[in-house]
This record gives sequence, structure tokens and C-alpha cells, in this order.
Amino acid sequence: MSSTPAASLPPPADTASTGEGKAHWEGEGPQWRLVLAGDGADVALPKPPAELPVAASTRLGFDSSALSHWQPPLAGALWQLLAPLARGGVQLDLAGLPRGLQPLLSLSLPKTEAAQKKKPAADDEPQAEPEWRKTLVFVGDMLGAVGRLARGKSAMRMSDWLWQIEQTGPRSLPIVLLVSSLVGLIVAYMGAEQLKRFGAQSYIANLVTVGVVREIAALVVGIVLAGRVGAAFAAQIGSMRAGEEIDALTTLGVDPVEHLVLPRMLALLVTGPLLTLCAGAAGLAVGCGVAVVLYDVPAAAYLATTREALEGWDLFVGLLKGSVYAVLVALAGCRQGLNAGRSAQAVGEATTAAVVQAIVWMVVAASALTVIFQRLDI
Repeated sequence: MSSTPAASLPPPADTASTGEGKAHWEGEGPQWRLVLAGDGADVALPKPPAELPVAASTRLGFDSSALSHWQPPLAGALWQLLAPLARGGVQLDLAGLPRGLQPLLSLSLPKTEAAQKKKPAADDEPQAEPEWRKTLVFVGDMLGAVGRLARGKSAMRMSDWLWQIEQTGPRSLPIVLLVSSLVGLIVAYMGAEQLKRFGAQSYIANLVTVGVVREIAALVVGIVLAGRVGAAFAAQIGSMRAGEEIDALTTLGVDPVEHLVLPRMLALLVTGPLLTLCAGAAGLAVGCGVAVVLYDVPAAAYLATTREALEGWDLFVGLLKGSVYAVLVALAGCRQGLNAGRSAQAVGEATTAAVVQAIVWMVVAASALTVIFQRLDI
């Protein structure tokens, strides 16, 4: 939580406390600050001291750095305390309050006369935030949520995570198996036709194993998840944003990233490698059928060659890529959903952008990982 510094403030002017929460006033003359600390679910707010001038020259800041958390009753108490001051012209600097409280109070508190008369100039109009900045902010919030989860301080519910695993894993398996089988068939047939020219049909197993397990299975899973899961994430969260459900969560003190994004990302982190493993097995099975039935490769020799090919790093590389692609799909879908507009058209655009962004991120990641693994001779 952020805080507004106040230079050379004297000791607290007035203090109130209830349970573990407490608050007090600090300041003199036109500079004042309300300090909130302890348990935000049970904070008694003291009345403004008599020394605080209710005038346009007075500036009131806040310090909530010692506040553990906050709940809706605190928002109501702050509004009742600050509304008379705002009507009297006191300049309120809400930057020191918790992030979820700031927009709520900014919209609900009465505007000062000076603020109402001020007309924004052309240069003062807010500029659209760049996409790269939105992405960085989203990734930062996501990392913060993961850190809180690692410390055992996350509000994520286990039931949400298990529900997302069921939605993204078993329900995606049929289409993953179908596409992987067809791609494995194509790889085996095209590779065998080229190897047949040199009488090297025995190497079909090496070609299919390395190609499918190391690269193709992960890409197939990533593309299927981008179209089926990433688009669904963007549509679901975008619809919640359009219906102001995310605003309601923020008002209630619930972090949308922890409540909506974190379960989805962790679910794909689990199901991504598992789906990649299933896709690789399906591709290898179809490749074996092509080699045995169409090119008379002995089944025992094909299986022996496949086992030899899998003794290296290929299986590890394939599962790692599947995990990375799944996480990128989750990030792209949730990022577009959280930043969607508040109309049906905007939700549709966010869904399309989520699929495109996920595929672009996967291609970039695949290129980077391939170069890294080649450099490491893995």
C-alpha cells in the first residue's frame, strides 16, 4: 500500500482504536494526514481535530502503509468522515489509501468548487495507456499474486483452481488427441516418403519421435488451448468487466488477479504438460501405424528405435515447451479480458486479440527456446 509523505508533522493530534485497528490525525496549519493502521476490518475513525481548518487552502493526505487489509465498512466510514471536509473545500489526496479504495471514494465524494470549475485543457486530456505498459502492469500484478500464494497469503480458493483444471484439461483432451493424431500422420507419411528414396525407412521412428515429442505436440496443445481456452478466458473475464462485476470485486476488497487470473493460470500450468504428453503419445502411435502398415517397418524395431530416441532431452524439452505455451495462453486470455471495454463489441475484440496474442507469444517463445536449447546442446 502506498502512503503520502508529510514533512515535519507533529505527534498525533487525535487517536481512535477498536480491536486491532487504529487511526489518528497528524499535522498542523494547512497540512494534515490521517494515518490508518492495524486490522482494516475493525477501525474506528476519530473526528477531525478542531485545529484542522475546513478551507480550500487545507490539504489532507493519508497513510495506510501499516493497514493490514480493508473491508467495505471502512469505505463507508471514510466517506462519512471525508464528505463534510470535501464540501468545505479541503483538498483530498487519496494516493495514500489502499488501491481499491481510491476509485470508490474519488467517485463518491463531492467535488470541491475549484475542481468543478476547472476545465481540462487539451494537453490535460488523459492519453491512452500503451499496450506494452498494460502488459507489464498485468504481469507484475500476476507475479505479485504468485508471490502471495507462495507465502500462504493468497485469497485464491482451491475450488476455483480445481474447477478450472476440469474445464481446461479433460474437456480439451479429445480435440488435442484428434489434431495430434492427424499431425503425426502427416509427419510420418511425408518423412517416410523422403526417407524411402534412400532406403532409410528404419529411421522413420527417429524422425517422428523427435519431431512430435520435441516440437509438434507442444505446438498443437498451445494452438488448441489458444482457440478453446484462451478465447474463453477473455470472453468470460471481459463479460464480467462489461457487467461491472470486476468493479464490484474491487469494491469488496477482492483482488481480481487472485480471484480470476491466478486459478486459470495455475490450472493451465498443470494441464499443459499433461496434454502435451497425451498429444505426443497419440502422434507416436499414429506414426508407428504408418511405418508398420505402409512401409513394412517391423513393429519391434520401430518401438526399440523410439525408446532410444526418448533417452535424451527430447521429452523434457517437449513438456517444458508445453508448460510455457499453456502459461502464455492463460496470460494472453486473462490480460485481454481484464483490459476489455464495456460493450459487447469490445468483448468480441478482446476475444480475438487474446487468440492472436497467444499465438504470437508462442511463436516468439518457440523461437527463443529453440535457440537456447541448441546453444546448450540439449
